[in-house]
Amino acid sequence: MQNQRTGSFIGELMYRNSFDCFKKVIRHEGVFGLYRGLVPQLMGVAPEKAIKLTVNDFVRDKLMDKNGNIPMWGEVLSGACAGASQVIFTNPLEIVKIRLQVAGEIAGGAKVRAWTVVKDLGFFGLYKGAKACWLRDIPFSAIYFPGYAHAKEKFADENGYNSPFSLFAAGLIAGVPAAGLCTPADVIKTRLQVVARAGQTTYSGLLDAARKIYKEEGFSAFWKGSVARVFRSSPQFGVTLVTYELLQRYLYVDFGGTRPTGSEVKQVTHIGDVKKPHNPDHIGGYSVSLPVFSGIETKFGLCLPKFGVPQS
Repeated sequence: MQNQRTGSFIGELMYRNSFDCFKKVIRHEGVFGLYRGLVPQLMGVAPEKAIKLTVNDFVRDKLMDKNGNIPMWGEVLSGACAGASQVIFTNPLEIVKIRLQVAGEIAGGAKVRAWTVVKDLGFFGLYKGAKACWLRDIPFSAIYFPGYAHAKEKFADENGYNSPFSLFAAGLIAGVPAAGLCTPADVIKTRLQVVARAGQTTYSGLLDAARKIYKEEGFSAFWKGSVARVFRSSPQFGVTLVTYELLQRYLYVDFGGTRPTGSEVKQVTHIGDVKKPHNPDHIGGYSVSLPVFSGIETKFGLCLPKFGVPQS
């Protein structure tokens, strides 16, 4: 979808929308055509997500105050740092994946393999379009991680605990605006990383690509594939975050940071849990009232105020 040049190559419009693209890929390439570029994706996604999630948590810990609170700018900055750090893994796998996927558009073309793409590009060629990749990944993470943190807080139960389903829902919802709003940068990155065919417009850089796309195809071209991108990224990050959070709960190692919010049930102290004071001046009224107020708390779900007794 994102590689269609509607203004520079007459008759090239292959797909009307994301669903039309889905049907035509299955019709002409089979179900396996939907999985072109899967191998580099599998090889790169683990280290990419590992460094991204680790950097986000690390920066959040550094920006938290003594009470465990973090300002909104701190959440955005943490996400942005995470997005910037992942490009070292993201860009090589993206350019290989895209070239494998676009190869299916050429009928009868030579079969393209991942290793062939890597050899042709060389080490520095794997980072072609890295600026556009930064332009996409930094805003994505700056939007996604604060959105996820606040959605997770909203979905927690009355004790502050997040179930696996609530974690998945938070990750899914946070991925919608993050993926959708960053589509223009993804379109530019795709155009820079594919090999232009005869008659197609070529681009010399980030600004040149943005200018030519707007001039030849209009503003709407920057949003090509936005629906497919949301449908892919949202569940992907939902699964990623719920897996990450559950692994942190069960394989937790204390490196001096904080545990993920929502991983533990908050202990609520009820009036019945208050230790009975030993005061010789009491004539028994405290002992009578304690079970009464404790029963009120239990029946009506209340949490009455507790007062300490000064020590003599």
